[in-house]
Amino acid sequence: MPLKILNADITTLKVDAIVNAANTNLLAGGGVCGAIFRAAGYRELQVACNKLSPIQTGEAVITPGFNLPAKFIIHTAGPVWQGGNFGEENLLRSCYTNSLKLADENNLQSIAFPLISSGIYGYPPRDALKVAIQAVKDFLSQKDLEVVLTVMDKSLLDSAAQAL
Repeated sequence: MPLKILNADITTLKVDAIVNAANTNLLAGGGVCGAIFRAAGYRELQVACNKLSPIQTGEAVITPGFNLPAKFIIHTAGPVWQGGNFGEENLLRSCYTNSLKLADENNLQSIAFPLISSGIYGYPPRDALKVAIQAVKDFLSQKDLEVVLTVMDKSLLDSAAQAL
């Protein structure tokens, strides 16, 4: 199935799983993470996350979606941008790949991602978009899954269209 890139609120999407751009302790944070916790139900989601934490950067774990339209939340810890010379690209790619593998292992048919690490973790959004698209394309060359990538900056939609 193709990759779709949308300017959308990930918490409203009707997919099997949405991906939380988490921290390694799986604690409620700001940005997308905070929005997911609020929409899912803070208390229930934090209890579920506490049982799975901590995780390493690039790893992914799964919890129920609780009050979200999505059945599940896949949590992955993205890298903090340190200039690009500390393995950030490989770690970011692992976030997407490990999340997709987890979706496949759980027989999910659809998954939606935010642009991982491009907010408070400082990864340059256009670079993060390129990594995301390539990681998803590589996975979809071997597996059939509906993948949505949400971007909050509408100007990235043009970059995304060119990269597809």
